[in-house]
Amino acid sequence: MKTIRSIKETLLRVTLVTTVLLLNSCSTNQKPEDTKAAAEEHNEAKFDDNKRKKDAQFLVDAAELNLEGVHLGQLAQQKGKAAHVRELGKMMEDAHTKSQKDLTALAQKKTVTIPNSPTDDAKDAYAELNEKSGNDFDKAYANMMVSKHKDAVESFEKASTDCTDSEIKNWATATLPELRKHLDHSIDCQKKCNEMYFEKSN
Repeated sequence: MKTIRSIKETLLRVTLVTTVLLLNSCSTNQKPEDTKAAAEEHNEAKFDDNKRKKDAQFLVDAAELNLEGVHLGQLAQQKGKAAHVRELGKMMEDAHTKSQKDLTALAQKKTVTIPNSPTDDAKDAYAELNEKSGNDFDKAYANMMVSKHKDAVESFEKASTDCTDSEIKNWATATLPELRKHLDHSIDCQKKCNEMYFEKSN
């Protein structure tokens, strides 16, 4: 009887250990949740008022822009062929790092959850750029910066008039000149890349 009980206990232990290992394996194989989606879920649960939710969503989107700007800027400094592309990347990294620091302080004050690491969309943009090299990389980075900063200027212009919270509205208004400057630099970089590419293809 003791032998049977001992076998049963051993089998039970093995089953428990196997179950724990399987559960751990499943959890480690799961794709981590998108940082933007996680922030949006927290804010959705936290705020009842639609106006506050809209203000919170603006801060989430602004954080995504900053984090993406930093990481793509670092990539441009590593892979950019032309000096003006590397310079644009450095400017983006520095400016968006500072902006994210200011935004984090504002979000904490307003108890708004924002992404603190690149979102899935930002990772996709990084992967897309990272596949390119030489002139193709330079052109793609410049084009991406023009497109993203046009969207950013539009978003911040809307927030500077539509946000309910006065401090969030003021931050959007104060950030706009910097974003417009980024857009101008990106357009200038885009033109230089196109000119260089045109010269080499003729």
